[in-house]
Amino acid sequence: MLKSYLKIAWRSLLKNKLFSFINIFGLALGMSCSLMIGLWVSDELSYDRFLPHLDDIFYVRTNSTEGGTIYTSSITPGPLAEVLKRDVPEVMYAAKVQFPEEKLLKVGEKSVKQQGFFATKDFFLLFDYPAVAGSPLVAHSRLDQIIITRNVAEKFFGTTNVLGKRLQFDNKTYYTVGAVLEDLPGNSSFQFDWIINYDVQEEDWKKTWGNNSFMTFVRLDAKAEPAKAEARMKDIYRRNTNWKEVPVPVLQPLKDVHLYAKYENGKAVGGKIEYVRIFALVALFILLIACVNFMNLATARSAMRAKEVGVRKVVGALRSSLIGQFMSESVLTSLLAVFLALGIVSVVLPTFNAVFFKHLTLNLADPTLWLCILILVLITGFVSGSYPALFLSSLQPIRILKGTLRFGSGAVLFRRTLVIFQFTLSIFLIIGMLAVANQMEYIRTKNLGLDRQNVLYVPLEGDTYNKMEAFRQELIRTPSIASASVTMSLPVNIEATSGDLTWPGKKPDQNSNAATMSVGYDFIKTMNIKLVEGRDFSSARKADSASYIINEAAAKMMGMKNPVGKQVGFWMGKGPIIGLMKDFHLQSLHSPITPLILTLIPGNTSYLLVRTEKGKTTAAIDDLERISREFNPNYPFEYHFLDDAYEKLYRGEQQVNTLINYFGTLAILISCLGLFALAAFTAEQRTKEIGVRKVLGASVGGIVTLLSKDFLKLVFIALVLASPLAWWAVSQWLETFQYRANLSWWLFATAGAMAVLVAFLTVSYQSIKAAMMNPVTSLRSE
Repeated sequence: MLKSYLKIAWRSLLKNKLFSFINIFGLALGMSCSLMIGLWVSDELSYDRFLPHLDDIFYVRTNSTEGGTIYTSSITPGPLAEVLKRDVPEVMYAAKVQFPEEKLLKVGEKSVKQQGFFATKDFFLLFDYPAVAGSPLVAHSRLDQIIITRNVAEKFFGTTNVLGKRLQFDNKTYYTVGAVLEDLPGNSSFQFDWIINYDVQEEDWKKTWGNNSFMTFVRLDAKAEPAKAEARMKDIYRRNTNWKEVPVPVLQPLKDVHLYAKYENGKAVGGKIEYVRIFALVALFILLIACVNFMNLATARSAMRAKEVGVRKVVGALRSSLIGQFMSESVLTSLLAVFLALGIVSVVLPTFNAVFFKHLTLNLADPTLWLCILILVLITGFVSGSYPALFLSSLQPIRILKGTLRFGSGAVLFRRTLVIFQFTLSIFLIIGMLAVANQMEYIRTKNLGLDRQNVLYVPLEGDTYNKMEAFRQELIRTPSIASASVTMSLPVNIEATSGDLTWPGKKPDQNSNAATMSVGYDFIKTMNIKLVEGRDFSSARKADSASYIINEAAAKMMGMKNPVGKQVGFWMGKGPIIGLMKDFHLQSLHSPITPLILTLIPGNTSYLLVRTEKGKTTAAIDDLERISREFNPNYPFEYHFLDDAYEKLYRGEQQVNTLINYFGTLAILISCLGLFALAAFTAEQRTKEIGVRKVLGASVGGIVTLLSKDFLKLVFIALVLASPLAWWAVSQWLETFQYRANLSWWLFATAGAMAVLVAFLTVSYQSIKAAMMNPVTSLRSE
């Protein structure tokens, strides 16, 4: 029987080639979207799952209370890892890790910048990465050895058999290759090319509890309870500092770090998991729209199948066999659509990877993929074919064969409900598309309190670091460069914090945690930061090395109305505040503006900021390259725009924006296919009415209006339903930003206008076609 069903289904598809193509293509579009998003979601959920002992590895964060609110930090002080291992019995291993940085690796005449980091000796006891050659654990215990990845080994030596070979690091130190790791998968939280034992560059200032500059990871005993370990950690700061108000270490499972980076009031509440949910929801919406589109198309052509149903019922066909027949046609259509979808995915996936910075592949040898495809085919086939099968199998043969087939109000209501459902989802996506684009425009144009336009930055390394002041002076003498300064971190993303700040009248339990950044001369001038009072650091004043510049948030924290001239204690000892800066955004707009302390420590900087003269950016880049090569011939020249660094802070939002733009447009396209079919169906059902109206003098415009207005009413209803849902969803997303654009009425009006316009254009084609038909032909056809 199944063979018979499939044979009849295949003949039916071939009989109506255009109708079948639209059906298959619409479903294929929906399926391809779902497959691509499914691959992305699966990759996001798989982060670090390849690591042994994953359930026992935790990232250490700290909670600090200020004004009744708990703030969670992802960076910790240098001594924490060692103390946790010593004082907390549940902690088997603990590792302190510096943030990744690019360094120049050199073998012979070949030199390439590669990213890596310094980590303490327990690192490979926590993270058991597979090795190609050597023992990472043994190599990492040596101060003269470096661990590299397969990619680096093959890049420099052409082979992975490189144990014992030497490699120059940062044009200074030579290290022996002690181990080679397999290249890290894309779903690893850590991405690096080299690792060196942290102890080779330990410094006294990094040993203080007040300096937060590191990531800390621990591995607990397999039998240990994380809650008990956290309870033992509660007093770690109090036992090792004389602070009254102390941070409290908290443990976050490593498997949650990638998806749950956002904390509120001390608890993990979101992060990338929000985008996983958004993407999954969009995939579901697109697939539902495609299924509803299939139903509409099948219903629109039902009149052509009615006589077939009548004849088959007269000769004894049961309703169950008719349902089986139509369901088999639906599943066959879905099966053909999924193969077309696989082709679409294979073509589009490289572009998708480029947009979303992924390395997703369609592994057709993976049985799990085929199981998912089978489930997708069956669900899509049964969902999209259920109503047409039940509807057609319920038709009465006597009415059909007498030629008096008319569809009742229930069938009409159901079809209209499908259209409303489709357009509700489509308008929901359009509003989301406009709202995300509006927020991204707000981000791009927001006044940050500093001027990031026309600013370049270059890493300080080699002689550009050793001779940074001479290098800076040479640059600012060129006509294309307005000013230059050195800084510890990029001013659009300041992560380092310290709790070492003291001031007269500070209460013992008062929070003193502040963002901090070491800078050189002319930082305020280079970034066009407004000074409320006071001045910038000056090379003519030697005492400025023990002076500080603060922002308004820091002054507010210390309760100082006119802070310039007042004494505070910080890294360089007790010294005066010489400048008060207008607040500027230290990180992305997701975060509030926090207290900031600037110190004049040029030796503790990593970047040179260069402000170019307006209209002379190209000349400035040429001058910067020329002078960099003069000072630093052993390092490749590189530069970046500060604007690009700022944009990187919003990569997730940009991806959502791109996704909704693409798939929102696609949703409208698929919805319009369904609306097109329903318009054709309606025109077909009202052929006689249209003929009579034309004979009585009705104009083409009047008939077009008559046929179009019912559909436009459905779109307006969809707009009314979609608007409150979209308002709620977009409001929830905007809540993740401390600073956000207003959710204006024009977003909803624009979305509605777009949907109405597209719907009208879709329906008007069929309406005009029906209105232009010769009434004689119309009446004869009845």
